[in-house]
Amino acid sequence: MDSTVTVTDNRTEKQYTFPITHGTIRAMDLRKIKAGPEDFGIMSYDPAFMNTASCVSKITFIDGDKGILRYRGYDIADLAEHCTFPQAAYLVIHGELPTPEQENEWLAALRIHMGIFENIKKFTEGFRYDAHPMGMLVSTMAALSTFYPDSKDVRNHDVQVKCISRIIGKIPIIAAYGYRHSKGLEYISPEPSLGYAENFMHMMWDRSPLEHLKHPVLARALDVLFILHIDHEQNCSANAMRAVGSSEADPFLSTAAAAAALAGPLHGGANEAVLKMLDEIGSKENIPAFIKGVKEGKEKLMGFGHRVYKNYDPRARMIKKTAESVFEITGRSKKIDLAMELERIALNDDYFISRKLYPNVDFYSGIIYEAMGLEAKMFTVLFAIPRAVGWLAQWQELINDPEQKIARPRQVYTGYDQRKLPDSYTYGVRTEDAVATTR
Repeated sequence: MDSTVTVTDNRTEKQYTFPITHGTIRAMDLRKIKAGPEDFGIMSYDPAFMNTASCVSKITFIDGDKGILRYRGYDIADLAEHCTFPQAAYLVIHGELPTPEQENEWLAALRIHMGIFENIKKFTEGFRYDAHPMGMLVSTMAALSTFYPDSKDVRNHDVQVKCISRIIGKIPIIAAYGYRHSKGLEYISPEPSLGYAENFMHMMWDRSPLEHLKHPVLARALDVLFILHIDHEQNCSANAMRAVGSSEADPFLSTAAAAAALAGPLHGGANEAVLKMLDEIGSKENIPAFIKGVKEGKEKLMGFGHRVYKNYDPRARMIKKTAESVFEITGRSKKIDLAMELERIALNDDYFISRKLYPNVDFYSGIIYEAMGLEAKMFTVLFAIPRAVGWLAQWQELINDPEQKIARPRQVYTGYDQRKLPDSYTYGVRTEDAVATTR
């Protein structure tokens, strides 16, 4: 079968044949379709990039209809069950799982970059006590750009590797310092001998009322959650990382931009919305009335449905499984029983089944974070820590892709045609105003 598509332009009755590669045609091929020699050519119009591929990538594969998510070809469930977060991070960055020697080198590189300049601590202290942790994270990440001028040499492979290790090593420290600043607690230095998640919990909770939560079971649960959030193809924040990175902005600034995109409630804040919804429902007895309200358009079922997944989000399955181990340590949350009952009722209702609305990653993650003593304002920060790995993998792939150029989407202009400036204006000042000034 010929892998081409033929388009007929009914304006000119001309036919154009375009090659199909990986299920796509080149958007620039459409420019060949012209009504006349002076015609610019056809463009595609795709608000929110609903059906536009902006890059070729080898990092993450998603089949939303089948509920499949893979990093570098490995199923997300296998990685979450058998790998540590640093191992999965190495895979996403380097393309292969590390050998024991490579893993040791990788962990050593992360430890080296766990240090934070004293200036950064003072920078953090400059924020108000009630500053949002995501705002602090975005600002501090951007500030790090000024501490590493070598990061501007983005085409240098050695610089890329070093910057990636720097950011992955430092982002949990920035997050922990932001949290402790909001609580008025002294900063806790990282402990290199601990695992990645354990170290984060150490910096968050050491010498605080929540010190009892430094438990290996909870550290492993956090490790799993980190793995599940590493990357998710060309989402809003990954797209922001690539768009800003395409200008050859350094990776610190690009990561700050991606984190800013994640901070929006439509992207990184959905799990907080799930908790608010469960609080409003209150008890299992109120679920039927709530479901009725959803069908009537009076209520919103948060944590269900996804632009990509038209099946059960594979990350939600793993998080639901992880929740049980967490509650054995923290005590069972009433919200998990409420959430599971809500899921049971919804998944047996034709209204939700026909619309392919299934639980997504946000439906259970917030419940786990809350059980672990974390406040809702920290949820997006916990998302950003592992997602930085995916952002950096996307950034490096972009920088090393010879086809990529600075991002510059087209637009469909629907404004005025050329207009003539009124005679009453001279250099932007009304003539009568100028006369009045001289009187």
